[in-house]
Amino acid sequence: MQQQRTERVELETPRYRITGDVTLAANGFRSRVSDLLNASERDFLSLTDVELTPLDGGEPVRREFVAVSRQHIVFVTPLPDGTP
Repeated sequence: MQQQRTERVELETPRYRITGDVTLAANGFRSRVSDLLNASERDFLSLTDVELTPLDGGEPVRREFVAVSRQHIVFVTPLPDGTP
């Protein structure tokens, strides 16, 4: 039985729109994106396979890993399966 799964999300900070994968529990406790955001013991949200797009219109940048401070997140939304 698989213990973890990844979910593609899009989040925004005051300066960037960030698309990447978060790792969640397969089911139960910590299986939702909101569980990660509400975990008071975490200061950062870890994302992999990331695209950072500056909101000021600059060119997007790809990164394998980014840790985003929870205090800078304006919104997060899960993306439909298959979204690049």
